[in-house]
Amino acid sequence: MIRKKIYDQLNIRAQCRKYGLPLWQCPQFLFVLMGIVIMIIIIVSFLIASRQIEDPQLVVLIVLFLSAVLIVIDYIIMHSFEKLAEVARAKMEFISVITHHLRSPITNIKYSLEALTSEELTEKDQEEYFRILRENTERTGDLINNILTVSRISLGTFKLRKEMISMANLVEETILGFKPLLGASNMTLEFEKEKGLPKIFSDPFCLKEVFRNLLDNAIRYQKNKGDIKLALRRQGKNIYFEISDSGVGIPEEDQKYIFQKFFRAKNALRYQTIGTGLGLYIVKEIITKMKGKVNFKSKENKGTTFWFTLPIK
Repeated sequence: MIRKKIYDQLNIRAQCRKYGLPLWQCPQFLFVLMGIVIMIIIIVSFLIASRQIEDPQLVVLIVLFLSAVLIVIDYIIMHSFEKLAEVARAKMEFISVITHHLRSPITNIKYSLEALTSEELTEKDQEEYFRILRENTERTGDLINNILTVSRISLGTFKLRKEMISMANLVEETILGFKPLLGASNMTLEFEKEKGLPKIFSDPFCLKEVFRNLLDNAIRYQKNKGDIKLALRRQGKNIYFEISDSGVGIPEEDQKYIFQKFFRAKNALRYQTIGTGLGLYIVKEIITKMKGKVNFKSKENKGTTFWFTLPIK
């Protein structure tokens, strides 16, 4: 495994393909090219200095100093190029993922509309097509909201509109919106809240987005019938929220990537093909911006518990 990683790092062509750049624009190739240029400069500098300066130690010091300066400059320049290449690659990946996920609901909406306008349908068939339209419209709306949120986070324009809110009320409103999906999935949901919880100064829209993403994951990644438990209580100077499910869990090797943009665990793809891998990234960014902490514990085929804390004041 380590050898493979080292080989991948040294394989310049593979690195260039990863960034989608030609060889002469690839940061790794430019780094090697700059290294060769630096070696030539050092050799030339040594030859010139040794002819002009009699003290060999001073010659060595000058050459070493020049080498260190050139290497640092080389690293800074290449690191900057690598960041730019990574940003370009991420943009390409973002466009590709979003295009892929938009294609499916838009196609379903198109075919449903064509069926509704061009065929004589029974009332039952019409209800089914309207259901497909509603579901795919909601999927498209959710995807667009996620794209806008991620875009604002990436651009640094994501701002909180804070007010005094009750987290318990927000959780209950979120649950209410998921009742049809819970009923259709034959799942049970329990919400345990501590009495007399204080209100917090935060953004209700963003917090509801956090609850929605966590609850949506808990429902969609269940195996058959399942149980979901929500808990809300005070923990010192914080409010603590927890959501547990009895679903597919997250494989141990995937857990370190779970809050990364676009990442979806391998077993999640088997159970639920629909998804962008943006939900948990958004959760992490929002909670962090609210000066809270978020984490999880999970075991494959046993279930997952996500939790976060937010300061009361």
